[in-house]
Amino acid sequence: MKSQLLFKQIEGIQTIKSIMALLNVNREKAIYLIHRLRKAGYVKTKKNKDGSRIYYVSLENKLGGISYYDIINAHSPVKITGPKYIIYGKKPSLEETLIFALKTKELRIILASLALFRNINNWSSLYQMAKKENLVRQVGALYDLARKYFMVRRMPERFKNHTLPRKGDKTIYIIRGLKSKDFKAIEKIWKIYLPFNEADLEDYK
Repeated sequence: MKSQLLFKQIEGIQTIKSIMALLNVNREKAIYLIHRLRKAGYVKTKKNKDGSRIYYVSLENKLGGISYYDIINAHSPVKITGPKYIIYGKKPSLEETLIFALKTKELRIILASLALFRNINNWSSLYQMAKKENLVRQVGALYDLARKYFMVRRMPERFKNHTLPRKGDKTIYIIRGLKSKDFKAIEKIWKIYLPFNEADLEDYK
């Protein structure tokens, strides 16, 4: 089977089991085929905590570009798929990727992007981008939510002081119409309605 034909058959996020099912082959053959595609440049691999592997099979891997989805999937236990805007010539920062996720107003993308707080460290850049898009309070609220579930880089006091709501600010939505039942304290601090409840954060426990 030629690599291009094989690629078209299993493009997307795969495991050995899903490749076995898609191609109707045994485990040994599936491992051989994904190895061939990796050598051809179509595959990126991530190892899970349990030792299993996830394979990201895409033409973009071969072309050398990257998408915001790729960056989020590389950091998050919550995996996302969708139409990709591929970026060539540079790798977007985690700060830029977080702002992208918020701008989508897509529940699962924003949920997956919480993991980015583990490694965000350019708070000045994040503030400037968030301010430009009028998303500073959203960033603050999501940061406080993230740190309830895993270790995060410390938010500078300067960032927090510039982003906390002022007297008279109205409570606003991250995703219109969605409020949290479980994170009222964070919502009150930031005057932001969070679109998640505890059950949504199971993958982060």
